[in-house]
Amino acid sequence: MAIKDVPEFAHLSEDDVESLGAELEQIRQDIIGSLGERDAAYIRNTIRFQRGLEMAARALLITSSRNRTAWTIGAGALGVSKIVENMELGHNIMHGQWDWMNDPEIHSTTWEWDNVGTSEHWKQTHNYMHHKYTNIVGMDDDVGYGVLRVTRDQRWHPFYYGNLVYNAALALLFQWGVGIQHLELGKVVKGRDDRDETKHKVSLFAKKATRQVVKDYVLYPALSRKGWKSTITANLVANGIRNVWTNAVIFCGHFPDGAEKFTKSDLAGETRSQWYLRQMLGSANLTGGPVIDFMSGNLSYQIEHHLYPDMSSNRLAEASVRVREVCRKYDLPYVAGPLPVQYLKAWRTIAKMSLPNHMLRATVDDAPETRSERMFEGQPTSYPTPEGQRSGLLTAIKHNRARRAGKQRSAA
Repeated sequence: MAIKDVPEFAHLSEDDVESLGAELEQIRQDIIGSLGERDAAYIRNTIRFQRGLEMAARALLITSSRNRTAWTIGAGALGVSKIVENMELGHNIMHGQWDWMNDPEIHSTTWEWDNVGTSEHWKQTHNYMHHKYTNIVGMDDDVGYGVLRVTRDQRWHPFYYGNLVYNAALALLFQWGVGIQHLELGKVVKGRDDRDETKHKVSLFAKKATRQVVKDYVLYPALSRKGWKSTITANLVANGIRNVWTNAVIFCGHFPDGAEKFTKSDLAGETRSQWYLRQMLGSANLTGGPVIDFMSGNLSYQIEHHLYPDMSSNRLAEASVRVREVCRKYDLPYVAGPLPVQYLKAWRTIAKMSLPNHMLRATVDDAPETRSERMFEGQPTSYPTPEGQRSGLLTAIKHNRARRAGKQRSAA
């Protein structure tokens, strides 16, 4: 099942883990200590770009809503502007990545994003719950978002036959899924919530969602006058583009092969260094270049973002070079791949997890989507390597994969 002993799974001693943590912390200190005007200019220019793109898109939709080409360009540009606002701006600003500027407009305590969910609720579920308890089954609500089965550690029941349908709906309506996440509707249905607190949270969500709906589907269509129907359709398309893209980026960072899951026992006495190690093992990066980096809010560097959630997003690429070197030094995997490949792997996992465990081929301790330290039982603790190179988790996984392939050939 999920990993219970992270250092054992990683093939690291306690001293190794502390040394690893110290090196990762040094990277954080070096980069955050060097933030300056170049970084401030980056975020201000990004805000100008996003706002200018949105204004141009909305103006095009209002003035040329009956022109099919103009409508297509306007809806697409509006979708891109919403992606940039949510991911490179909203997500990162509300993480506190730009609080060091002491700019009251670009600050985690004042920024409200273009999303039906409130920033206050999102910061609680994401910044605190998700980033502290990343991929811990039963603690991190992002493991399945309350509707999907994404690991064998989640008990199967017939509801999960609909896994693929639920994820398609979640992708199309992702902002709504994120918006209601903090309401903890599962507890509400079971009567385990504080009813007064729930009413307060529902009130805040309803007010924010109403403002968003009025803005996109009443105010701007009204400005279009005779073209109000096409403006409503364009806003629906733009929101859909943003939702599907956001879903893809987030799922690629958390659910492809190699992004590990953990048990609650991992939290017992967890040190800062152990937390660093868990973040590295539970995340995956995207490859694709500057456009993918920008459009993903630099969550193409999901590993680095989980290690340093308060590091300014434009510096994560720099951090990734050094983090890769740390992984090589300690023989740890550094999971990365193109978005289409990683997203297909995430969908493959969701499809597989719609079935009960007895219908799946791999074991519960050695499957692409679920591994544990028990996958190495009966195997050597180290393997021969070239002089000066460590024999660790990455080497052990390679030998285990080769051993499994050999068994399959023998069986055939």
